Amino acid sequence: MNLNKTLLLGILFLMILSCSLPKKQTVNITWPENIDRTWVGPDFWANRLQDWEIKNGRLNCIVTAKNRNVVLLTCRTGEQKGDFTVSAVLGMTPYVQGTGDENWIGLRLGSRGKFNDYRDDAVYGEGIDVGITASGKLFIKQQGAEPSYSEKNVSCNYLSSLQLELKAESHGKYSKLSVSVFDTETKQELTTLKTQIPEEQIVGGIALVSHFEYMDGENTQPSSWFGDCSISGSKLELHPNRSWGPVLFSQYTVSRGKLKMTAQMPPVSREDGDSVFLQVQQNGGWQTIGASAIDSLSRTATISIEEWDTSKDIPYRLAYTYIGSNGTQEGYRQGIVRKEPTEKEEVVLAGISCINDLGFPSPHMAEAMQKHDPDILFFAGDQIYEGIGGYGYIREPFDKAVLDYLRKWYLFGWAFGDLFTDRPSISIPDDHDAYHGNLWGAGGIAATPNENKSAYQRSGGYIMPPEWVKMMERTQTSHLPDPFDPRPIAQGIGVYFTDLCYGGISFAILEDRKFKSGPLQVFPESYRDGKFYPVPLEKTDHPDAVLLGQRQLDFLEQWGQDWSGGTEMKVALSQTIFTSLSTGAKKSNVSAQLRKVPEPGEYPPDDVLGRDFDTDGWPQTGRNKAVKALRKCFALHVAGDQHLGSTIQYGVDEFKDAGYAFCVPAISNIWPRRWMPAEGGMNREEGAPKYTGDFVEGFGNKVSVYAVANPVHTGKEPANLYDRATGYGIIRLNKKNRDITIECWPRFTYPWYENIRPYYGWPVTINQLDNYGRKATGYLPEIIVEGTEKPVIQVINEASKEIIYTLRIKGNSIKPKVFAQGSYSVIVSDPERGVQKTVSGVSPVVPGKKQVLHVKIR
Repeated sequence: MNLNKTLLLGILFLMILSCSLPKKQTVNITWPENIDRTWVGPDFWANRLQDWEIKNGRLNCIVTAKNRNVVLLTCRTGEQKGDFTVSAVLGMTPYVQGTGDENWIGLRLGSRGKFNDYRDDAVYGEGIDVGITASGKLFIKQQGAEPSYSEKNVSCNYLSSLQLELKAESHGKYSKLSVSVFDTETKQELTTLKTQIPEEQIVGGIALVSHFEYMDGENTQPSSWFGDCSISGSKLELHPNRSWGPVLFSQYTVSRGKLKMTAQMPPVSREDGDSVFLQVQQNGGWQTIGASAIDSLSRTATISIEEWDTSKDIPYRLAYTYIGSNGTQEGYRQGIVRKEPTEKEEVVLAGISCINDLGFPSPHMAEAMQKHDPDILFFAGDQIYEGIGGYGYIREPFDKAVLDYLRKWYLFGWAFGDLFTDRPSISIPDDHDAYHGNLWGAGGIAATPNENKSAYQRSGGYIMPPEWVKMMERTQTSHLPDPFDPRPIAQGIGVYFTDLCYGGISFAILEDRKFKSGPLQVFPESYRDGKFYPVPLEKTDHPDAVLLGQRQLDFLEQWGQDWSGGTEMKVALSQTIFTSLSTGAKKSNVSAQLRKVPEPGEYPPDDVLGRDFDTDGWPQTGRNKAVKALRKCFALHVAGDQHLGSTIQYGVDEFKDAGYAFCVPAISNIWPRRWMPAEGGMNREEGAPKYTGDFVEGFGNKVSVYAVANPVHTGKEPANLYDRATGYGIIRLNKKNRDITIECWPRFTYPWYENIRPYYGWPVTINQLDNYGRKATGYLPEIIVEGTEKPVIQVINEASKEIIYTLRIKGNSIKPKVFAQGSYSVIVSDPERGVQKTVSGVSPVVPGKKQVLHVKIR
């Protein structure tokens, strides 16, 4: 009996022990046969995209360059004790064989970035490198250490086909590592190398690496290839949910009942499917309701549905057929088209701008956005920077420049794709998206080449070829509502400026870079002998200088009058704000000075007003036209670009006589600006910081400053994220009381905790009517409307025929303000019913006297 008990207890102990031991995992990698494709597959991330291809059942590195690697997304080594084996068939091309020990092919283990995210690991990860040098040496190299080499070299004759096998086993605080090279034909072991590695260094991603120095001024020669690979062991973790593709991400908008959705695809091959299908659940299964072919350059597929049901949440999926390791496979990306927030009292807009690779993939941001749960997202520009993802950027050859951009654009979707899978999003490209430091589009012309990069840009127009520009804009804007005026501009480049009506809010989507004059077009004398000379302030407002262009001004005029679709409030969205809000030291190297972060409470002693032609503070006449158009419909202006969160009010003739603007801060701030004028603002509130109040900025424009998120030293790391006032914007549009609440949030705050607040000075709350701050000289009689709720009121000066403003009022009465004596017409309308009534010959009432006009519309 005791023996039986002992036996049973022993069996139970072994069962418990076996359950607690890590389970052995196995991954076999084979590359598809009979396919030629840049995209490696959904389980991998390639650095760089354009440097790898699948061909004839192999993964080929088609360049000779440093640190080209393909990272396995769905498998990594974990923190648990255990063992694992990695085996890979590989080879070098004759072009690189025998070129030295600094050149090699092999594996990277324990690959990790700085922000504890597998995406960061995949793009920026560093780890333990193991491989074969071009001289035939087997090596192991830990970070920060010299490599160790095997005593016996591999003959260069074998480098056309070898098998690299790595075995690791946990032993206390260390892992014992054994690496061997075999002849793939004879299976003979050619050389081996053993060492031990600190256990924590072995934890992380696994990558295939091709590392070759730039040789002979040429790097377009193929360097290496990889065949079948296998990974197994108890130290492995499998993460199938981290596979990405073939539908990488999607963006959609719904406006006036029309759905437009763009699926972003990788560079698939001709053997893969040529179309993406939009499916919804109907009759117990997924039914296709739309489809689109994949554009050959942008790799996008845009699907439009004219009569979309906006009354409910509708799950959808995007379906695509591609060739995988096991033949033809189906790939899906699922999401929800949200119910339009027509009945919501408050519609929430999130504003995001300037997304560099500092902190990629911004998991705090995505988490915070989920908490705010915005109804619509606005990406104001610089969704990518030229250098994001490492490796710099290329402008040619054309096909590689396209792939170079797409890799950077994919990083944007990788970081934020889960957010805009299930809510509408607006993205508009800015200068860095177009591979410019600054962009003056000049109506789409080609920029005039110049060895001086700044002069090249300032000449006006685009540096990149027009087909590249169209490709880039298609990735970012093809899901927007159709353009207001679709005629192409110079070089056949398209336009996308339009309006979006959603949830009772009408958004004007502007292109404030595309038509804007280049400074050297207007002031050619400011650049001579290879040097730039300042333009005197009194000459900057040149009559030939263009900002938005007449086509966009015409659009704004019409948009301002159109309150159909249940529109109750209006917001204009553009790349940058209509003022030059920055200061800088008078005597210093500008680049260095801009990056110097002040201490808390510190004011630089000699800051002067900035005069940045890249802002929409210039040209001043064009700026004033735009500001006047926005105030005529009481629109808030939201923009980005300036890397300086701010809430301001525009002035044209007087301070505060126009609307409010919110510049959202940068997510990652590589160029920190500040607004710290030596003299405090006029008319600021008691106790308010001296950077607030009324100012005449560098171009002479009037601006009233209410809040600014200036960079400040925090003592936190990484300093280049914490100290540079990074973050995002939240705008709450209350349709019931017509209040607008503007919030500027730091990047690393957690809004779900109590007592967590936005940056100092926020929130700023205004009313819709504050967006036409011009002081009235008189008021028309009170108008009481019968026969409809929330009518639209338009006031017209009968002498000049000028529309003074148009507004959907709250309730059914209004006392319209006017700015001059005279006779006015008032048009009262119900756009949804298509009825209106005009009352003519209305004059301002005598002060102190009450006068009422009853207007019935049927």
